[in-house]
Amino acid sequence: MDTPPIPFAASSPAARQARPEVTVAVCRGACRLMRQAGHSVLLELPLPDGRRADIFAVSRGGELVIVEVKSSIEDWRVDGKWPDYLDWCDQLYVAVPVDFPQALIPDEIGLIVADAYGGEILRRPPRRPVAAARRKSLLIDCARLASERLARIEDPDFGDLA
Repeated sequence: MDTPPIPFAASSPAARQARPEVTVAVCRGACRLMRQAGHSVLLELPLPDGRRADIFAVSRGGELVIVEVKSSIEDWRVDGKWPDYLDWCDQLYVAVPVDFPQALIPDEIGLIVADAYGGEILRRPPRRPVAAARRKSLLIDCARLASERLARIEDPDFGDLA
């Protein structure tokens, strides 16, 4: 897939580097947006193909949403793996900061603009339903990961059972 031209100077900070503080803020805002919409969220969910979803959200009705967080143009350009997420969710979004050139995000995925306080969906993606067996497997993975993370908070000194 061809990358559209960059609409502003490549020498800007957003173009040159990933910005960890911006990534954290955009992630927080996108999570708040998903939770306000009634979704439960998990961060850094490992997917069966080896990828890791930045934000994996599950709606009350069991719809699966992945939000990929991008803090800069460089972050977007070096990470062309977004098509790989389409097989693991009903909807795929990219969450970016306000100063990100939105024209870079392809029309076939949703667009969220976020900061540390919240976010807004600027474009909704098409819904691509996940097969029932895959949905069940992903929901079990989510439940197990969430449960394990809570257990480790409650008892951080407990070792692995394996």
